[in-house]
Amino acid sequence: MTEIVLFHSAQGLRPGVSAAADILRSAGHTVRTPDYYGGEIFDDIAGGLRKRDALGFAEIERRVREIGAGIREPVVFAGFSLGAYAAQLLAATHPAARGAVLLHGGVTADEVTSGPWPSTVPVQVHYMERDPWIDAAEIAELNRAVTAAGAHFEAHVYPGETHLFTDPDLPGYDPDAAALAWKRVIDFVKSL
Repeated sequence: MTEIVLFHSAQGLRPGVSAAADILRSAGHTVRTPDYYGGEIFDDIAGGLRKRDALGFAEIERRVREIGAGIREPVVFAGFSLGAYAAQLLAATHPAARGAVLLHGGVTADEVTSGPWPSTVPVQVHYMERDPWIDAAEIAELNRAVTAAGAHFEAHVYPGETHLFTDPDLPGYDPDAAALAWKRVIDFVKSL
């Protein structure tokens, strides 16, 4: 059994995040879904981005680090889109981090840490090949940083152009790609 902290996207702690947590719990893991938006949820990305911008990245990072401050046991940090940024930030800097699962997101390592990527923190990334929110060059740079540190890196790219394709509560949900993604996430976490 692994502890997983699963961060929501810019759209807030929507039912799809709870559904994802249930999938991971059914595989035997303990999953926490912190809400760094204070209960606000949004039906569209535009509303979520307005909230993100109103908070600002410095405040989001402060809230994410505050969530991480209470964690003492080994943990896998995971997240959706903006939540993938949160997960990556803590995976790169938190002493209890044992892995990172980045769904629909990911940035270069130097955007989240001033030093090298930790050699004990493998990374798994999932996104659609034509997702307009993903910069494949940034994912490739993250791959280089993670593997240069001696950690394992996996990127799983799915056909399509939807951003939050694993969220069953959103119109871009792709059940086949989502099922494969969750199988891969469960296998990755089990391997840690």
